[in-house]
Amino acid sequence: MDRLRLKDRSLDLARPIVMGILNRTTDSFYDKGSYFDFDLFLDKADSLVAAGADILDIGGVKAGPGEEITLEAELERVVPAVEAIARRLDIAISVDTWRSEVLDAVLTAGAHLGNDISGFGDREYTRVAARHGAGVVATHIRLKPRVPDPNPIYDDLVTDVRDFLNRRVEQALADGVDPAAIVIDAGFDLGKTTTQSLALLGQTYNLVETGYPVLISASNKGFLGEALGLDIGQRRLASIAAASFAMIQGASIFRVHDVLGTVKALDAIAALRGDRALATALEP
Repeated sequence: MDRLRLKDRSLDLARPIVMGILNRTTDSFYDKGSYFDFDLFLDKADSLVAAGADILDIGGVKAGPGEEITLEAELERVVPAVEAIARRLDIAISVDTWRSEVLDAVLTAGAHLGNDISGFGDREYTRVAARHGAGVVATHIRLKPRVPDPNPIYDDLVTDVRDFLNRRVEQALADGVDPAAIVIDAGFDLGKTTTQSLALLGQTYNLVETGYPVLISASNKGFLGEALGLDIGQRRLASIAAASFAMIQGASIFRVHDVLGTVKALDAIAALRGDRALATALEP
């Protein structure tokens, strides 16, 4: 697949696509609500785009356990945010939500992609995306978002994850989602131990072989911290290394906190291996 089609947007998959994380939460595991204030949120959006983000991924509810966020509260957080970004910046917009009602509202407001960590747990999700001509991210998870899963067991980790994602892709296709608008994500830390997340990262190529773009969401995550003995504020270089390792295996999209550092690292890899798309982009 050469391009990722998201409503009226088309992104070239010959180059690494960097998705900047932009939270409108008060309790994110990484930024702890630093950008919940709307002006700070918009400033952060500007800085991510200036750093080279291709997509902004807006989230109103964190993935892990925490205070309940109602449907109404999530809508209040993300719909005005999408509307403001769509007016302010020429950028593809993703929304990190597992609720079809939220997806419908944000796609109407100007978003292009639904990033669903629940594995389409809401049956209407892919139908809503298809109706809007939007893209979806199918993510592997064992239980539900925000539900602890401390002892996940698999028959065959990589095969189980790949089969789960293939079934979700088939659902999206059956519901009318454009094949060129479907992305898959192994779901590091979502129902996986550190060892399991590392194994999936190490076999990124296995998901790449499905033919669908693979999104890597490893930035600052717990499995990197536990594997390397790093606190939350010490995982920047490990996150860039994880993205680089996945890119070498064929991953296409990278959801990150450090956009500038990731862009520079991935562009360096592309240049070193002589990627034609990067060479063309750098021509004077």
